[in-house]
Amino acid sequence: MKRLLILTTIFFISQSLLAQHDSGSVAVYKDPRLNLLVKKQAQINEETTRNNRRSMPGYRIQIVNTTDRNGAINAKSKVYQLYPELKAYLLFQSPYYRIKVGNFKTHSEAESYLKSLSQAFSGSVFIVRDNIEVSPDEFLD
Repeated sequence: MKRLLILTTIFFISQSLLAQHDSGSVAVYKDPRLNLLVKKQAQINEETTRNNRRSMPGYRIQIVNTTDRNGAINAKSKVYQLYPELKAYLLFQSPYYRIKVGNFKTHSEAESYLKSLSQAFSGSVFIVRDNIEVSPDEFLD
């Protein structure tokens, strides 16, 4: 009899604890600092994507493809002396050092420099497709 009384009591207590009272509304309490975090994250995302928009498909002129590191560095210096308006890029893909110059949007822009670069640098000088750097203002044009 004691067991039955104890089991019945436990049953009724557990039922009352599990009962839910539906008031029909939900109250959400949000920390006001969350809004500041959301704004800060949006700002960071904008700055990050703005930096990614500074490149686009275009053309560069490859002037050197060598295994000699010093020769590649000398060629890059020569580019800056002869063509200060062009940016030179030194790339290393083992075992070769490559020098590419310019940020040309079109093939015809690159062709205007091709002949003079061919005369200044011995070896094969040719136009290659590459991702070029552009300012955000130029990107919109």
